[in-house]
Amino acid sequence: MSLNIIVLAKQVPDTRNVGKDAMKEDGTINRAALPAIFNPEDLNALEQALRLKDSHPGSTVTLLTMGLPRASEIIREAIYRGADGGIVLTDRVLGGADTLATSYSLAQAVKKFGNYDIILGGRQAIDGDTAQVGPQIAEKLGIPQVTYAEEILDLSDGHVTVKRRLENGVETVKAPLPCVVTVNGSAPDCRPRNAMRVQKYKYAASPSEVAKLSDERKALLEKRPYLNLQEWSAAYVDADPAQIGLPGSPTKVKAIENVVFTAKDCRVLTDNDAEIEDLVKELITNHTIG
Repeated sequence: MSLNIIVLAKQVPDTRNVGKDAMKEDGTINRAALPAIFNPEDLNALEQALRLKDSHPGSTVTLLTMGLPRASEIIREAIYRGADGGIVLTDRVLGGADTLATSYSLAQAVKKFGNYDIILGGRQAIDGDTAQVGPQIAEKLGIPQVTYAEEILDLSDGHVTVKRRLENGVETVKAPLPCVVTVNGSAPDCRPRNAMRVQKYKYAASPSEVAKLSDERKALLEKRPYLNLQEWSAAYVDADPAQIGLPGSPTKVKAIENVVFTAKDCRVLTDNDAEIEDLVKELITNHTIG
């Protein structure tokens, strides 16, 4: 049984490097001022997709991402690791989207994609930590969802069996296809790049990138169609302008900052019971404990 697998992925700002220019005046992230990386848990989801591809000959893995044109970088990264291709949903009108607008836009893209068996994505992105987009896409598509997945145990007879890692244990569930599965960071790490695939696809480019290339590189892309990555616009996926970008986003971010915890002072105690008792009372009084 061959599968059409969609992997939802996001190019995210590296939150380890949040500076004073990380936020614009309108409350949106200044992505151009931050280093961009492949969202870590989306890599875990990609590995589960590639394992399904390995066990179901003839299957295809397509990466779907929404963002700036430079998000095609993570499509190339996914292809190097075994994916078959990808789509960048990019449009100025999509900018500033919160989880509600993002999930709507991606759901529209999935509908445009058409025939699919399973959608995989990371549990959450490190630039938001909401874990809302995957479940919201499932709701908008009207299909089942399985969250906190750690491993796909089986996919056969129109159903997928998933091991979920919960706070207090492990749960195994079975869901009908098509469905959305969001994957934890505790799932197996994604396989490394394949050297032969890197050599084959290193010149893959999206239309936005092609426009900036030399005539020689453009000729290469015309000669090798498999190097052409797809870009879709909001209009192409029939998105309602009122439900995308800032107009479709009821959530507004007022400020972001990089918080570093430092010790203000220290206190040395002896083994005197009275000193220890006084410290505990002080910590309870200022609500540090208790």
